[in-house]
Amino acid sequence: MSYVLLISGLVLLILGSNWLVDGASSLARRLNISDLVIGLTVVAFGTSSPELAVNLVASFNGNTDIAIGNVLGSNIFNILVILGITAMVMPISVKNNTVWKEIPFSLLAIIVVAFMANDVMIDGYPKNEISRADGFVLLGFFSIFMAYTFVLAKQSGPLMETTQKIYRLPLAIAMVVFGLAGLVIGGQFLVDGAVDIATRMGVSESVIGLTIVAAGTSMPELATSIVAAIKKNSEIAIGNVVGSNIFNLFLILGTSASIKPLQFNDHSNIDILVVMFASILMFLFVFTGQGRKIGRKEGIVLFLAYIGYTVHLLINK
Repeated sequence: MSYVLLISGLVLLILGSNWLVDGASSLARRLNISDLVIGLTVVAFGTSSPELAVNLVASFNGNTDIAIGNVLGSNIFNILVILGITAMVMPISVKNNTVWKEIPFSLLAIIVVAFMANDVMIDGYPKNEISRADGFVLLGFFSIFMAYTFVLAKQSGPLMETTQKIYRLPLAIAMVVFGLAGLVIGGQFLVDGAVDIATRMGVSESVIGLTIVAAGTSMPELATSIVAAIKKNSEIAIGNVVGSNIFNLFLILGTSASIKPLQFNDHSNIDILVVMFASILMFLFVFTGQGRKIGRKEGIVLFLAYIGYTVHLLINK
């Protein structure tokens, strides 16, 4: 039954995020909101909505290891697996803005979280936690990133069509409602199933959050990046990964902590270091290929690094 809950939760999360994006995009078009704004808000939030739903449920239930593991695991999965597979499918071209601004900003995000989470080491407090105040600071960083994104988008023009169809108003509203319901119910199912599986297998909730939950909630990003690579829109692929990582740390972790402080275990520092290492590797690999591209060889290295990381998790479960 736990595996049924887990799989059902993943399916509902993916369907819910798709319905939410399509319905909300249709409503936005009816209000004459531009494709650019839709892409930067509705679509961006939509692909991160599974992580947000899972984190909110886990946070309310007190499963903070799953909440933190989901965010860190998703970021690791995004770089090492999604970027790795995408680069193996098609070498990824990287723009100057992404190299010198967005990738460093994603590295800054994980460094900020590392300082916030280690209260015992830095301030001598009795326990580590990402507090409500920390959550509000993370949301402040997120607002800065969104402001930067809007300025950049206005300079570069429309990025992509968000949906090809405008649905009738009742259907669009229904899609938004059912999409949100799918996210809420799917998030609950996924967390309940993951907690039960972790208990039965003797594996920590953190490991389940870092692997199964993180991989499952990252499926929208994986699909988006692979499709973009096949269509030779590789810039969308890396933008999707970097943007998602920033969303995860600043928006999702910030929102979760703002609602309820998240207890932080020392062993999660290893996962923070892996996120930092993966981010630095992504930056360095831009310069190892020809013409600022992350090539197939680099993609293989990224994917193998994830396999090594997963083996480490299972050995030290």
